[in-house]
Amino acid sequence: MQTNPTHSSLVAVGDSFTEGMSDRLPDGSYRGWADLLAARMAARSPGFRYANLAVRGKLIGQIVDEQVGVAAAMGADVITLVGGLNDTLRPKCDMALVRDLLTQAVERLAPSCKQLVLMRSPGRQGPVLDRFRPRMEALFAIIDDLAALHGAVVVDLYGARSLADPRLWDVDRLHLTADGHRRVAEAVWQALGHEAEDPGWHAPVPVTPPPGWMTRRTTDVRFARQYLLPWIGRRLTGRSSGDGLPPKRPDLLPYEDTAP
Repeated sequence: MQTNPTHSSLVAVGDSFTEGMSDRLPDGSYRGWADLLAARMAARSPGFRYANLAVRGKLIGQIVDEQVGVAAAMGADVITLVGGLNDTLRPKCDMALVRDLLTQAVERLAPSCKQLVLMRSPGRQGPVLDRFRPRMEALFAIIDDLAALHGAVVVDLYGARSLADPRLWDVDRLHLTADGHRRVAEAVWQALGHEAEDPGWHAPVPVTPPPGWMTRRTTDVRFARQYLLPWIGRRLTGRSSGDGLPPKRPDLLPYEDTAP
C-alpha cells in the first residue's frame, strides 16, 4: 500500500459505531472515529470532502437498502463499511443472510472507490457480549473472506487488547469512549498507509485500581435501568434507536471542523 497517500474524499457507512456514539461533544452531538479520521485526511488534502451516512441501530439489511447505493454513487476515494454487528446481537440472527447482504454491500462499494475499508469491530470484555462472541467471530470471518476477494483493507480492532478494556467503553457498555474512538481513528489512519501518530494505540491501558464492590453494583444497576432494559424493550417490539433519524452527514461536502 502507498505510504502517506493523499485522498480527496471519504464516505463512512454504518451504524452507531461509525456515527460516533458515545464520543459526545459539549453541544450534545457525537464526534467519533470517522470525524477524527476525516480531520486528519483534510489536513493533508485541500478541498477534502467528507460524508457520514451512518445511523445508530441499523441492521446490515437497512445499511444496504439506505446507505450503500448512496455511498457508491458519491465516487469517493475511500469508503469505510462497518455493519452486521447489530444483527449478531439480536436474539435471532440468520448468519447466511448477513453474509449475503455484506457480500452485496462489498460488491457494490469496492468498484466505486479507490479503497474500501472493512473492520473487525472491537469487543468489550464482559459476560453480556461473551454469549454473542461466536456470532461476532463468524461475522469477522465473512469480512476477512470478502476483503480478500475484493481488495479491501481490514482493520482488526477485535484483536486489539486496548479496545477490549471496559475502561474504554461508555456506561452503556455498547459504545466506545472518546479515547476509544481516538484509537480507532489511529488504527484506520495507519491501515490506509499513513505514518503512525500513535504507534501504541493498541497497547493495553495502564493498570489502575479496580472500583470497589459498591461502585460496581451501583454501575450495574444504572446500566440495567438506563440502557439494558430499554435495549431489550426495543428488541421485543422491533424498534430501533435510529428510527426516524437522518444520516449524520448526508452530503459529500468540503470538510469543516465544527467541533467546539
